[in-house]
Amino acid sequence: MLLHVLGETKEVEVGLKVLEKRLKISQSPEGLPVEIKKGEGLEVILESGKAVITYEDKPHFFRAIGLLVEQLQKGETNFEVKEQAQFETVGPMFDFSRNAVMNVTRLKEMIEMLALMGFDSMMLYMEDTYEVKEEPYFGYMRGRYSAKELKELDDYGYQFGIELIPCIQTLAHLEEFLKWDAVRHLKDTRGALLVEQEETNKFIRHMIEAVSAPFRSKRIHIGMDEAEELGRGIYLNKFGYKDRFELMNGHLKKVLEVTEELGLKPMMWSDMFIKFASQTGDVHYDLDVKIPEHILEQTPNDVQLMYWDYFHTKEEEYFQMIQKHKAFGRTPAFAGGIWVWNTFSTNYGLSLRTSDAALKACKKEGIQDVFVTLWGDDGYENNVFTALLGLQLYAEHAYTPGEVSEERLAERVRFCTGVPKEHYLLFNELDYLPGIPKDNMAQTNPSKFLLWQDVLMGLFDEHVKGIDLHSHFGDIETKIKEVRNNDNQLDYMFAVPQKLASLLAVKGDVGIQLKQAYDSQNREKLKEIAEDVIPVIIEKVQQLRHAHRKQWLHVNKPFGWEVIDIRYGGVLSRLDTAIMRLEAYLSGDIEQIEELEQERLPFNKNVHESTGAGWSSYYFRMASPNVFFHVLPIY
Repeated sequence: MLLHVLGETKEVEVGLKVLEKRLKISQSPEGLPVEIKKGEGLEVILESGKAVITYEDKPHFFRAIGLLVEQLQKGETNFEVKEQAQFETVGPMFDFSRNAVMNVTRLKEMIEMLALMGFDSMMLYMEDTYEVKEEPYFGYMRGRYSAKELKELDDYGYQFGIELIPCIQTLAHLEEFLKWDAVRHLKDTRGALLVEQEETNKFIRHMIEAVSAPFRSKRIHIGMDEAEELGRGIYLNKFGYKDRFELMNGHLKKVLEVTEELGLKPMMWSDMFIKFASQTGDVHYDLDVKIPEHILEQTPNDVQLMYWDYFHTKEEEYFQMIQKHKAFGRTPAFAGGIWVWNTFSTNYGLSLRTSDAALKACKKEGIQDVFVTLWGDDGYENNVFTALLGLQLYAEHAYTPGEVSEERLAERVRFCTGVPKEHYLLFNELDYLPGIPKDNMAQTNPSKFLLWQDVLMGLFDEHVKGIDLHSHFGDIETKIKEVRNNDNQLDYMFAVPQKLASLLAVKGDVGIQLKQAYDSQNREKLKEIAEDVIPVIIEKVQQLRHAHRKQWLHVNKPFGWEVIDIRYGGVLSRLDTAIMRLEAYLSGDIEQIEELEQERLPFNKNVHESTGAGWSSYYFRMASPNVFFHVLPIY
């Protein structure tokens, strides 16, 4: 497609040149005239063989050029689109702290798609995955970004008007740094810093200076969420008890001294302030909480609070909590989420419902800064690109005053990513077992626990008993095969779900079959499983592992893959042992298989009363009920 772009192009010409290949356009005097003008809002007009794009800010232009090309590809010859940004800031937050540190090449590709969607910002969540020269163990062997890499990424985003914002931790969630003996002087508990000491204050300064230097943005997210352990470890032993709000507030003021000195604009997660006010103390956002005056008065004013919530499905619930945040005398930022964490199966049912409700509430309540989190808890087995449909929903809400239609969402995600909406929803099906109600609100994750659980112990067998897993996962494998397209840049993200579905169609209920055959003394069935079924499972595990490794190394830096590699190795070793145990029993070398003698109990006690098939957040709990590591006191 030939376009002749003219007019006020200076600030967008570099970014437009980068996007030519993705948009499948070329610039030529022979092409369709496209006049670029600066003005209010975003407008695209095509009539009489000429197009006019009016844009207010740089990100609006790249959304607008995408809208134009999208309509031209449909064969449209006359149309007009007018949009108005609903937020001052909208963007994703990528988690680069749970092993999967996206490589620079893939992150640039992500930035290009974000530009077409119309995003204007992007947060990089880095607990210890950036360079701090004074601290060699900070991010050691964790795939940390160099200052040069961060500068390169910031430059890349800048050409599209996308502001890259560092998101770090300055209090808790620092387990992977504080585990090193070399920095024990900074540690209160496993994840929390030892506050009220000069060495910690110096370390905070080094972190903030290092992470802010590569970025143009003056905004910085200083974290401070989920710091329940604060003051409960070495601090308690050394100095005695002190109120956590007082400890946190004192530490926050020290952090803000640094950000003020460096001319930075800090924001932080708000959950701890709500927890301090809650009667339970362990509820992230208690809708019934009344925040005491002393918390409202003593919370510093020069930090923006960020309300995170990806659980509630009703607008009024978000209204309530936004109002509680406004009681601090400022309008909060908001962070929703697309559920890519703790599963191989992006939970679109829950994600789209919670996000839609949250974004409609944010627009009505005047929230101006909106982000969407993509956490990677427990090793990030999933692929962040599977969340692009969810990101598209945020982008469409960002330019739509009311509802976003399903039809428009489908059109936009297909254009911006090259993948149809219904194909993204296939990722959802891995956890959407027969009998689970629409939208999977129970956050069940069988795609993960059926893979990692041991076939001889069957910790989750009671959760899936009676479900035709062979047909369910076999159907998913077939559906994914039918949509694969080698010409699509993102086709690789379907390889792991396809291989996983193929594996779980066989492995999903093999533990149940083993237990039933053993209890009924069906030796022929046990022999068949040992000689025919488990060898097939082993082969399919290898195929999945190879596909997963290829995907990981395509998307991420290599650091962190060793964790997933070890998990696959554990599955393969236990399958080998299962064959050995069955053969020993069948040959008479042992009189019983003790693992199969055990009664099967559900992992989640009340799973049969729930709407899901159960949930576990941690691989090591799925793999075995026995000790993986000795849990020491919190410090």
